[in-house]
Amino acid sequence: MKYIFLFCFFLGLTPVFAQSKLPVIRATSNKVAINDGGYLDKNRWTLSPAAKPDVFTADRTRETKWVTFYTDLDSIRIKVKPGSSTDFVILLNGKDSCYTRVVSAIGPQNLVRSPKITHDTIPFTLTAYNAIKVKAIVNDTDTLMVHFDVGSFDFRFTKDAILKKTKLLSGQPEALAGKVNPNYNKLNKVFKVQMGNITFNEPEIVPTGFTAREMDGRFGWNLFEGKQVEINYDLNAIIVHSRLPKALKGYHKQKIEFIQSFVCVKGSFEIGQKKYTGNFLFDTGSDQALIVDSTWASKQHFPKDLKLIKTSALKDPRGVKYETRIVLAPRYKINNFELSNIPVYMLGSQNPTRFEINFLGNDLLKRFNIVLDFEQDYLYMKPNKLWEVKYRESS
Repeated sequence: MKYIFLFCFFLGLTPVFAQSKLPVIRATSNKVAINDGGYLDKNRWTLSPAAKPDVFTADRTRETKWVTFYTDLDSIRIKVKPGSSTDFVILLNGKDSCYTRVVSAIGPQNLVRSPKITHDTIPFTLTAYNAIKVKAIVNDTDTLMVHFDVGSFDFRFTKDAILKKTKLLSGQPEALAGKVNPNYNKLNKVFKVQMGNITFNEPEIVPTGFTAREMDGRFGWNLFEGKQVEINYDLNAIIVHSRLPKALKGYHKQKIEFIQSFVCVKGSFEIGQKKYTGNFLFDTGSDQALIVDSTWASKQHFPKDLKLIKTSALKDPRGVKYETRIVLAPRYKINNFELSNIPVYMLGSQNPTRFEINFLGNDLLKRFNIVLDFEQDYLYMKPNKLWEVKYRESS
């Protein structure tokens, strides 16, 4: 298998394949494996000759990394850094040219800081299920209740809400009449979503079958790339800053680690005389406190004799159930803050992300006012009025 090394970078999105000559690799299968910064996915990409170009967005990082495409015949290795864009061609069956573009998740527009200082507010209500509930106005006419899920991406509206609460299917009268199933791939265009005093113009909308209880959908962290997002439970407000707030007295600082574009931080259990440290995905969409990955627990030899609260089942955003045991952990530490007697879901099978990661749910995170700095990739935390609130799954 041959390798082609590319060292060309484009700080802006150039006209589609304006270069006179592009690197070409061959394929006889339309299935392509991709190694993105060390994470190999054998079913990541399907060739589409009709797309000109077909754009692959590399997982989010501020570090320079390599992304490798593997066809059944060839491979190509591309260097990716913030703001970069690289083009090449995959020749399928010797006749179909699949024009492909690899771009950084951090676009060129996110590398330029606006001179204007802004502090935009999105009011929220914390629900009984720990969801950060926000009112969203779609196209100035439709109202949906969505929640802020740092463990998710873009806007995702439930199919039920799209059908019953929006005009996004108005071009499908038979579906609205219940005669045929709606085609959620052919929604009317969303030109505007308003939340608080922030307007998102022409955002991508992804239909979904599952979200937090009592919600019509969710919105993810990447809508605020390059910004500082404050989640203030004392004020019941999400405040989106264009600069890091100066008044951060009492906050502790910790580096954010992006793993396959998910927001993650280090955390540790302290049980007996031993410490168990791992990566924890920020999941404000979960109503639980802590969820432990089965593979990580096995590798760490995590104790199996913690006090059992009960057995239960969790559902992921696709509706897939995961059998779990809920146990009581004596101590957990994050960002130099220590919490005691925390209910922990111990997964009995592979977690929804399909890679080794634990989860911080909002039953724990709601106890902190949080600033997520998506410009320098730091987390700031400070205990709030909910610090002593009883956990949902208390013993």
